[in-house]
Amino acid sequence: MKHSRRPLPRDPFDPLDGTPDDSLNLHGFTVVEARTRVPAYLQQVRRRSPGALVHVITGKGNNSPGAPVLKQLVRSLLRAGLGDQVAAWDLDHDEGGYLIRLKR
Repeated sequence: MKHSRRPLPRDPFDPLDGTPDDSLNLHGFTVVEARTRVPAYLQQVRRRSPGALVHVITGKGNNSPGAPVLKQLVRSLLRAGLGDQVAAWDLDHDEGGYLIRLKR
């Protein structure tokens, strides 16, 4: 008999709990490209799926000379100018990107 795996129940009190509905992988993007792509991506997903959980993958920055460039860029975008799109955000479980809950 084959058993299907049941998804873990979503924590109704944690807006970042659950399986992401969509993702954007920024590996290979320059800072200039990412600066315009991230806001456009979030706006596009929010129009299509209000309240969606998305995963923006930045990488850990291990290959960046100095501090992680894309990780810091996305953090600054989330802190500064994306408040009209974003309900909640935080680093993902391995700190290689961000989980972002979009507003409804």
